[in-house]
Amino acid sequence: MNAFDLKDKTVFITGASSGLGMQTAITASEYGARVIITGRNAERLQKTFNALNGDGHMQILADLTIQEDIDRVVSQLPMLNGVVYSTGISDLFPARFISKKVIAQTFSISFEASVLLTAGILGKKKLVKGSSSIVFISSLSTRYAFIGGAMYIAAKSALEAYSRVLALEVAPWTRVNCIAPAFVRTPMLDETAVASSQNVVDKLEKLQLLGFGDPVDVANTIVFYLSDASKWISATSLVLGGGLNGQLTTSEISPPEKNSD
Repeated sequence: MNAFDLKDKTVFITGASSGLGMQTAITASEYGARVIITGRNAERLQKTFNALNGDGHMQILADLTIQEDIDRVVSQLPMLNGVVYSTGISDLFPARFISKKVIAQTFSISFEASVLLTAGILGKKKLVKGSSSIVFISSLSTRYAFIGGAMYIAAKSALEAYSRVLALEVAPWTRVNCIAPAFVRTPMLDETAVASSQNVVDKLEKLQLLGFGDPVDVANTIVFYLSDASKWISATSLVLGGGLNGQLTTSEISPPEKNSD
């Protein structure tokens, strides 16, 4: 028996139409999971769905900032062995430009969506007791701050604090953990290069002893948390930093024009 196998497990993944959510869905399917994905962009979500390995998967188009969509998603979910939250945005705002609108937008996507969806899943008792796992994708920036990241970091920090409390409330029948990646080669990083410069991205890569990670590096770690190999781990936040050895204090980074899903 392989403790890392996801065979006979059903896993629900948000933000699956791009980046880490997309790769996590693909990797989980390769490990044998039945995967249910959701995202806001129909074309990109279909692309992820087409890349899944095996049969029996499901996709649900939804905007998780809308309560009606959250309720609809929850109503369509079967019993789940795992949930992965990969929804968030990374727009950067210096402190003097933060407004109520900015706070509401960042937290509605990067914090509230996951919290309200979790409430719905728990309320409808959609998690298999005794063998289920919830994984939140946070960020290493909760440890290493960077200029302009106040809202992004605040939302991720709130998510980590929430996850620790959630772990207390759902133990011992469900495990709850976070992973905190550093810079990974995703469309979000490409947008940073366009908005700032390739030179800035090169500087960021040098801060990580092992360079930039690939989405599959993060996805493999998430598979570990979804699998029975992590059955004695909960209320943690695992750093995936590539050996980060410097503060992310560069003021040269410009905000990406696009949001992640």
